Amino acid sequence: MPDIFWRAAGSHSRERLQSMQVGAILRQDNREAPLSDAEPIKFRPRMAGGQTKSIPGVADLGPKTAFDRTELNSIMAVYGRKVAQGLWRDYAIDMLRDKAVFSIFRRSCEVPLYRVEKDPKLARKQGAYSVIAAGGLVMKRGHDLERVLSVLDSRIEVVTS
Repeated sequence: MPDIFWRAAGSHSRERLQSMQVGAILRQDNREAPLSDAEPIKFRPRMAGGQTKSIPGVADLGPKTAFDRTELNSIMAVYGRKVAQGLWRDYAIDMLRDKAVFSIFRRSCEVPLYRVEKDPKLARKQGAYSVIAAGGLVMKRGHDLERVLSVLDSRIEVVTS
């Protein structure tokens, strides 16, 4: 070992440091390998479509539910109008396995004012799309996203002069 290492070690003797180094051995399959011979980090290769290969021992979560481009365009059109009015300021998109959620915030530190949810399991029953208020009240649910989003756009406000 270089003299710089021993000088930097301070009060420990050379024998003490060698015993500490021997104690720092990684055991794998009843073979002893020093820590300095550990394998470098290997990154998982990407497959076609941006998917990564599955990791052994980790359960595959399966595909996620997401909004497509036309759905996001109609949601962002309503969101953009409300941002221009100064009513909304932030949003978040969550893509879960069973549903996709577009949350709308007045400020980023608060709970969402509204959530636009897409749940494909309800597509044949009540409709895949729903708008849910902050308290959990389902404001509107249906099969057509434009019609469901109309509950957010058509708020009647009292004008006083």
